[in-house]
Amino acid sequence: MTPFLRKLLGLNWLLLANMLALAIFGVVAIYSATYMREDSVAAEFWHKQANWVAVGFCAFMITSLIDYHWIRWGALPMYLAGLFFLILTKFIGSKVYGARSWLHLGPLNFQPAQLAVVAGIMVLALFLSQFRQMHPMLRLLLCGAIVGAPTLLILMQPDLGECIIWIPVLMALLFTAGLPLRYLVCIILIGLAFIPIAIHLGLKPYQQQRITAFINPDIDKQGASWAINQSLIAIGSGGWSGKGFKAPNTQIELGFLPATAVHNDYIFSAIGEQWGFVGGVLLIGAFALLLLTCLFVAFFAGDQFGFLLVIGVTALIFTHIFQNVGMTISMLPITGVPLPLISYSGSFVLMIMFGLGIVNSVWVHRKFAT
Repeated sequence: MTPFLRKLLGLNWLLLANMLALAIFGVVAIYSATYMREDSVAAEFWHKQANWVAVGFCAFMITSLIDYHWIRWGALPMYLAGLFFLILTKFIGSKVYGARSWLHLGPLNFQPAQLAVVAGIMVLALFLSQFRQMHPMLRLLLCGAIVGAPTLLILMQPDLGECIIWIPVLMALLFTAGLPLRYLVCIILIGLAFIPIAIHLGLKPYQQQRITAFINPDIDKQGASWAINQSLIAIGSGGWSGKGFKAPNTQIELGFLPATAVHNDYIFSAIGEQWGFVGGVLLIGAFALLLLTCLFVAFFAGDQFGFLLVIGVTALIFTHIFQNVGMTISMLPITGVPLPLISYSGSFVLMIMFGLGIVNSVWVHRKFAT
């Protein structure tokens, strides 16, 4: 048996099948949330998403079959490329929902922040695995510098949602890398102490309004609280089994959910209305299986480098799921974070599938780790 065939047969097929099932369901959900719109661009959302899923699947397969140790040479160039694109976005990026976060390069339209996060995970995993004997405080400071550079550039856009993503990802990596617990507790306490200052001094007025709407949804029902209230109505009206695929007279069709974001930030609201409680639970269950599969891979990783890579990708996916679902059911403030593999966001689908390809590579090459 050739090495290529042995690797192909050794793929984590549960991870692959689960990822594909979620991605295909995402295309169906996007179609169901946008089919009623008359403009030609909206009608192509599901088609563009399907194309990105196909590209992402190719990236997943290629990354799965290549030894993940290539990241030792590829992490830093990807990280620097992410920083370069973030700087470029500051000057020539496109504004979406008040944030200059999208970059157009010819036919490509993507968010550099997503590339920066994935590349940052790769650099952090490499650094933490290579310098295990370094003093914990120095490791913490250098990790802060690695995360701080892209975070500051993302804050300048400003894209609060992508900045928040860094917090649980970094904490998960530091904890699993063996940083003393007292350091992590101090970080958490300092972070909690700075929250009121950050809200009043660091956020734009519309971001402060989102916080206010989260705390008191009744304060401005026709303004800042409109989207979250309509999201709750949509999910609640779905009941047990939902109103059905492409059901008429829904919050989606009537335009109560924001038409510009229902296929992206509020896709879970659309799923809750059309597929009901059962559909929402099955979707969350599929995500739980995906995350558990990733943790299973981490448990059997051949070295700490592979272990940290998988933990970073798992934390990234979990944080996106938690934030997106949490904001649509009013458990968290609205931050504009997409739902992995489900929301319409081409470059994000590609990055998630690339990250899952790294996870699969750790599984395939677990017996050959050095």
